[in-house]
Amino acid sequence: MAFENLSLKLQEVFKNLRGKGKLTEKDVKEAMREVRLALLEADVNFKIVKEFVSNVSTKAIGDELFSSLTPGQHVIKIVNEELVTLLGTTHSKLTFSNKPPTVFMMVGLQGAGKTTTCGKLAGLLRKEGKKPLLVACDIYRPAAVKQLQVVGSTYNIPVFFKENEKPQQIAKAAIEFAKGIHDVIILDTAGRLHIDEELMNELSEIKQNTVPHEILLVVDAMTGQDAVSVADGFNGNLGIDGVIITKLDGDTRGGGALSVRYVTGKPIKYVGMGEKLEDLEVFYPDRMASRILGMGDVMSLIEKAQQSFDENEALALEKKLKNQDFSLEDFLNQMQQIKKMGPLKNLISMMPGIGNKINLEKDVDEKSMLHIEAIIQSMTKPERENPSILNASRKRRISKGSGRSIQEINKLLKQFEEIKKIMKQFSNMGSKKMKLPFMK
Repeated sequence: MAFENLSLKLQEVFKNLRGKGKLTEKDVKEAMREVRLALLEADVNFKIVKEFVSNVSTKAIGDELFSSLTPGQHVIKIVNEELVTLLGTTHSKLTFSNKPPTVFMMVGLQGAGKTTTCGKLAGLLRKEGKKPLLVACDIYRPAAVKQLQVVGSTYNIPVFFKENEKPQQIAKAAIEFAKGIHDVIILDTAGRLHIDEELMNELSEIKQNTVPHEILLVVDAMTGQDAVSVADGFNGNLGIDGVIITKLDGDTRGGGALSVRYVTGKPIKYVGMGEKLEDLEVFYPDRMASRILGMGDVMSLIEKAQQSFDENEALALEKKLKNQDFSLEDFLNQMQQIKKMGPLKNLISMMPGIGNKINLEKDVDEKSMLHIEAIIQSMTKPERENPSILNASRKRRISKGSGRSIQEINKLLKQFEEIKKIMKQFSNMGSKKMKLPFMK
């Protein structure tokens, strides 16, 4: 999960601070030394680290302590505020033209996930009531046009392309074609393995021909510090309006992402946290800072749940829980709904009181969800409704059908009973360390 290493190290620093009744200047300096190391190991630009640590140190020693906060909480509050500032302070929305169509020009290096991101962005905008059109302006990379067409069909978004035309002409023709039909145009431009003059000249011509409302740079989080130089290069040559960071779920460090906004001065608008449409998330600096500090992200979790869960099903489930009628069938349905919300590690990191109590890399096993599904799906309906009828012969049959051992079946049944108890006391979950079936 993104920022996982940084999050764990910062939480260790804060844990040491919480145990102190009063903070001395020496305590703050020692804590800031650890924060500095944690940020550098997370691949944050060293100039940013220096400024960040200096700001936190000055405020931690110089600020008047709030009567409602302990010294440790006071430092956490300051670190949180500085992180939010570093990430951009406020959420930056896409802006749209008063005279449609609005043109978004997507730029970035080859392999950053630009084409897939174009499709995801178009899908999200369509859910908001827009009528997007994808435009294939990459005529160089083998099968680039075909890839955009496949991505477009996945999200049911039309793709515009003209053969034997230059990218600049394709983009201009797309705007004429879209008038009166589409209110948003997303240009998927060509990338290179590195920034070169030929690429920048072409992108500059597309910009002149189309006058895009926003130029959005797509950056791969996995490139670390290189993401900063890429962002700086594109911004210097083209003048970007915002950044979309992809593959943030695969980068446990995440420091490049923290640095991009600071170096370019341009807002991060979206982050890619997985393969699905829903995994392109609107970027909120305050929510991301909260996740990094292990304090969860309730608002994003609620929004994901609202997108994935059926309201009538949720009400029916609530009634079953009250009546203590929650079955393995219900559990299977809930697991399948949860899978729609994105990678499990990301979801757990959003839970206050839980995400910072477990090691996401060590304790959470995504494959276990598939194993649990196989076990439950190998049961008959009566067995799912009433697991108490599962005797030795039934378990042997389920074991054969699912390819899982009888020990795993017994473990699931035991944990299912524990989950039923926990769900009854859901309001107290933050004070308990839950042992869920998908944890190792």
